[in-house]
Amino acid sequence: MCEPKIEDFIDYLRYERNYSRKTTECYQADLEAFKQFYEEIDSTLNWAEMPADVIRQWVVEMMDKGNAATSVRRRLSSLRSFYKFLLRRGLVTKDPVHNMPGPKAEKKLPSFVREAEMDRLFDGDFFSDDYPGCRDRMILLTFYSTGIRLSELVGLSEQDIDLDQMQLKVTGKRNKQRIIPYGDEYGDSLRNYLAERDVFAKQKASQDKALFLDERSGQRIRPAKVRGIVKKYLSMVTTLQRNSPHVLRHTFATAMLNHQADLQSVKELLGHESLSTTEIYTHTTFEQLKEMYNQAHPRAKTKGGNYGNQDSSNPL
Repeated sequence: MCEPKIEDFIDYLRYERNYSRKTTECYQADLEAFKQFYEEIDSTLNWAEMPADVIRQWVVEMMDKGNAATSVRRRLSSLRSFYKFLLRRGLVTKDPVHNMPGPKAEKKLPSFVREAEMDRLFDGDFFSDDYPGCRDRMILLTFYSTGIRLSELVGLSEQDIDLDQMQLKVTGKRNKQRIIPYGDEYGDSLRNYLAERDVFAKQKASQDKALFLDERSGQRIRPAKVRGIVKKYLSMVTTLQRNSPHVLRHTFATAMLNHQADLQSVKELLGHESLSTTEIYTHTTFEQLKEMYNQAHPRAKTKGGNYGNQDSSNPL
């Protein structure tokens, strides 16, 4: 039986599963870290005869060093995927990671911008009338109206827009494509933007078919530029510490659920593979619902000023 190689697994992810370079680099780093760990314990150890206790010891050491539970779980997931690959290829006969639980991670609710703040942004005079201002507004509106990822927005081209059917074709993770519908307000803004973009492209003599162009180069806008644009404008209307494109993705999902969209539909719009990934937004909307209740209901606030926290020692 051949000695398993990490490189073979990475090639499988990259060329057969179409994983991105960044993702495969994370897998490789995780596996190399574990390999270094077990070789330092016992140089005779190998992938095929790996005791489960060694993996548990690795988990304990990572936690003792202060690694976040999410990081440890990710590394354990990389190892689990590697062993599944080795089993399918017949390179090992057992999976020592099978049914091994990772440390429990704290569930953090995603940050989102309130609807009133988003309305203030789009209804106010925050954007200039030139091409950069028109483009910036369209970028923010696209994130908020569709919930797409940063990479998906940057990858949009003219041919991905269907003005008649009022929909966008988006290329997501692992090159999976999905169709996202949009409404009248977004459609009107998009038509106005495309007219401005065409004028700008002619002035720059740009042949780039990207939907969003950089005002200096006339070429497809870069992710770092988009991050800066989002941070700039969201900072004008919200006090959130994180003002990123992903926050707008959270904002889209939260707004949809707050307005009675069903969870399955939001899952499809976001391009999530699992419904459990989308379910975190139900916690967000519930927290918002509790806050609204505490602010609005006359019996939610006690005389001492605490919300929903009556003294249980006095039943009357």
